[in-house]
Amino acid sequence: MEKKIITDFSWTLFLDRDGVINHQKEGGYILNWDEFELYEGVKEAMQIFSKKFNCVCVITNQRGVGKGDMTLQDLQTIHQNLQTAVADSGGKIDKIYFCTDLESAGTCRKPNTGMALQAKKDFAAIDFNKTIMVGNSPSDMEFGRNIGATNVFLNTTNNTLNTTDDSIDYCFATLFDFAKSL
Repeated sequence: MEKKIITDFSWTLFLDRDGVINHQKEGGYILNWDEFELYEGVKEAMQIFSKKFNCVCVITNQRGVGKGDMTLQDLQTIHQNLQTAVADSGGKIDKIYFCTDLESAGTCRKPNTGMALQAKKDFAAIDFNKTIMVGNSPSDMEFGRNIGATNVFLNTTNNTLNTTDDSIDYCFATLFDFAKSL
């Protein structure tokens, strides 16, 4: 897990959202933009990613919409504001994919591959073998394995996961630490 990650501009980056880009709300969901707080260094990381990856996508489960804790418009406002904040700092998010399904068996709900398949449909140049999945949970790592991606685990919210697990290729403390490794 110590070796340098080698990519070129033909690679794709998939990022989980809560606990990777922004602080995760313990025991609940980020319900609106006022609750959304970027981790320190995320804007700088996104600048680096924009220069290193052809396609940068957010891939996020958002069960709070399905449960009725927030509206789809609330979620879309969060995502629009996130994309604007990243763009204003010189970065990019090409598209945000989200799944509001309550059932874990839903085809788009991570670790299932539906959101990745939609991204590939939208961006034909995506090659899952040249994709990095960054997440902070076992389901993110399983999602990455299911599509054949390289997995980067951030221990921002989950310090108990065994980082020598076969589903984890690299481990970093923060998104910015990962970005600096490229």
